[in-house]
Amino acid sequence: MLLHMRTTVVLPDDLFRRAKAKAAREGRTLTSLFEEALRKDLDQASQPRRRVTLRTFHGDGVQPGVDLSNNAALRDLMDEHDRAVP
Repeated sequence: MLLHMRTTVVLPDDLFRRAKAKAAREGRTLTSLFEEALRKDLDQASQPRRRVTLRTFHGDGVQPGVDLSNNAALRDLMDEHDRAVP
């Protein structure tokens, strides 16, 4: 026997409006939309994570003038490099 639980969920207005519009476009209820999204999220979270191997490089560290703690400066250097490469 399937039991159904009733609950109240508080959502930001914009998220509620987007969900309601999506459900209407798809001709379904908000409940079915929320249920599907929650099932997908929970099923995905229970699956083992795929192992990722990161490629490493040897060398003497970063090039002169590169500061890895300064995102803006690093982005500027990469942009300069992209403009210099044909």
